[in-house]
Amino acid sequence: MDTMTKNKSASVNRGNFIYWLLLIVGVVLLLVFAAASISFGAARIHIAIAWEAVFDFDPALTEHQIIQFARIPRTIADIMVGTSLAVAGAIMQGATRNALADSGLMGVNSGAAFAVALALAFLPGSSHTQLLLICFTGAGLGAGMTYLAAALNRRGMTPERLVLAGIAITMLFSALGTFVSMKYNIGKALVYWTSGSVAGASWEDIAFVAPWFAAGVVLAIGLSPSIAILSLGDETAVSVGQRTTLVKLLSLLAVLVLAGLSTSLVGPVSFVGLIVPHTMRFVVGIDYRRIIPASAIYGGVFMLLADVAGRLLARPNELALGIVFAIIGVPFFLFISRREKRAF
Repeated sequence: MDTMTKNKSASVNRGNFIYWLLLIVGVVLLLVFAAASISFGAARIHIAIAWEAVFDFDPALTEHQIIQFARIPRTIADIMVGTSLAVAGAIMQGATRNALADSGLMGVNSGAAFAVALALAFLPGSSHTQLLLICFTGAGLGAGMTYLAAALNRRGMTPERLVLAGIAITMLFSALGTFVSMKYNIGKALVYWTSGSVAGASWEDIAFVAPWFAAGVVLAIGLSPSIAILSLGDETAVSVGQRTTLVKLLSLLAVLVLAGLSTSLVGPVSFVGLIVPHTMRFVVGIDYRRIIPASAIYGGVFMLLADVAGRLLARPNELALGIVFAIIGVPFFLFISRREKRAF
C-alpha cells in the first residue's frame, strides 16, 4: 500500500513538473515570437532600427512609425486573438464533451462574420463599440442556431450532431454573407476581412477590446474547475452538486466574449481553438484546470508563429491567416475526427 501511495505521489509530482515546465517554456516562446513579430515583416527594417523604435522612438522616422503604429499593435492583437480562440475552443470542448468543438466550426465565428457583413452593408460608419456588439450578437446567433439544430432530435443533442449542426450553420451563414456582399457590392471589403488579418490592428482597437479580453480570460480560468467536472458528464457533475445549467451558460458567455472580440479584430479564423487545446490535452492530460491556462499561453504562441510565417513566406505581400490555418487545420481536423471514436 505504501508503495502504491509513493508511486501515485511520484506520478502527481511528475505531472506537476511537466505542467509548470510547459507554462514556463510557453512564456519564453511567447516572448521570442513577439520579438520576432516586431523585428520581421513585409517591410524590410533592420533589427537594430526596429528595437530602437521600441526603446527610443523618433516620430520623424518612417521605420519607427511602422514599428510603433503597425507591428507592436499587431503583435499584441496576435496574442489576444490566439489566446481568446484557444481558450474558447478549450471551453467548448470541455463543456460539450466534444473533441471537435471550435468556435470556427460551431457557427460562432461565421455568425459573427455574417453580422459584420450586414454592418458593412447597412451601417458602414460603425464605431468600434458598435462593431464589437454586432460581432457578439452574430456570435450568439450562430451558437444558438447550432445548439438548437443539434437538439432537434429524439435522442437529444449528441457531440456528433453538434459537429454536423455547426458545419451546416457555418455553411448557411457563409452563403448568406456571400449573398449580402454581392447584393450590396461590399465584396472587396468583406473578402479582405474574412480572409483573416491583424494587419489593420491599431492602438485604439487594442485599448477597446483589452477589458473584454481580460474579463473573458479571467472568467474562463475561473470556470476551469467546473468545466473539468462537467467534462466527465452531466450525471457526474450533478452528483457532486454542480449547477450544470449555470456553468454551461457562463461557459457560453465566455466563448461569445472571446470569439466576438477575436472576430472583430482579425475576422473569422478557424482551427486555432481546435489545434491548441488538443495539443495541450496530449501533454498535460484531461484536467481542464490545466488545459485552459496552457491553451491561453500557447494560443498566443501559435497565432504569432502563423502571422510571422505568413509575412515572411509571401514577401513583399502577406499570406492571410485564414489560409495559413486552413493549410494546418484541415489535416488536423481529419486526423482528430478519425482518431476520436467518441467525444469527451
